[in-house]
Amino acid sequence: MTLKYSVSVYDAWSDVNLCYPYVQVVAEEMNDKRSAVLQLEARNLENKDFMGKSDPFMEVYREGDGDKWQLAYRSEVIKNNLNPNWKPFSVSLQSLCNGDMQKPIKVTCSDYDGDGSHDLIGLFETTLSQLQQVDSGSPMEFDCINPEKKKKKKSYKNSGIIRVRSCKIETDFSFLDYVMGGCQINFTVGIDFTGSNGDPRSPDSLHYISPNGVNEYLSAVWSVGQVVQDYDTDKLFPAFGFGAQIPPNWQVSHEFALNFISDNPYCQGRMFLQWLSVSPQGKGRACTSLYPSKHIRHYAQCSIRSAYDSPAIPGINLVAITYAALP
Repeated sequence: MTLKYSVSVYDAWSDVNLCYPYVQVVAEEMNDKRSAVLQLEARNLENKDFMGKSDPFMEVYREGDGDKWQLAYRSEVIKNNLNPNWKPFSVSLQSLCNGDMQKPIKVTCSDYDGDGSHDLIGLFETTLSQLQQVDSGSPMEFDCINPEKKKKKKSYKNSGIIRVRSCKIETDFSFLDYVMGGCQINFTVGIDFTGSNGDPRSPDSLHYISPNGVNEYLSAVWSVGQVVQDYDTDKLFPAFGFGAQIPPNWQVSHEFALNFISDNPYCQGRMFLQWLSVSPQGKGRACTSLYPSKHIRHYAQCSIRSAYDSPAIPGINLVAITYAALP
């Protein structure tokens, strides 16, 4: 969809309306969820540098309106190399060809210059339909053509070879796609109660309960929980803590239920937040340390048990909130 607006400005000095050239706004509906994953390389590129070798980078363009080309992807620069292997990249089909496999695609290769005056090495045109025919064991080759040199020299062949090593089409599913497809969401929380949080009686501690009854952990859990709770059918949320000395023996535990019921760690609705605001009854004494394998294994078991109880596709949403970075 293309919208055109003319800009009219009133000039108070001359008492006239001045009309300026229109502003054109181009909009497209993003309705294609597919992406192309490509890997390209080049061989025997023309050297554009007097000292050293070219610093090639690659750009992919889609055909726009009015024979104009629009940039869809730009690769990294590979310094001083005439046989570059660029990193694999993913670009949406909407950006690459507007979902049309037969729409022309232009690939250019240029020598990078720090002042922005990049020198074109060469280019070629193709379609996504053609690129899909590449065999992983045998790259597809294209002549890298410099149009100006081709005009001047009859004996000109190319300025190198661009090789497409792979081209795969993948679908990018959204969160809503998974939910509509029957994926069951299980919201599970792990809270850091280690000594690095500070004294919970101090306003500097993340566990400090403010006069309005909340703290930083409560705010974080509530922000996430109020979104995902609508996708959790039973509204029961397993909630755990780690890094605190808990009763009755006051031993450091790196996995305990916030409600202190180990065989039933599920909290429901606002009761979940109530347990978080009063837990743990013990003291945060351990260093900040989260044992991912132990916690993930426990959360996975919760998810597996939910899968037996529901015919929906199992899924799990694990939120670990900690004062320090996770190892």
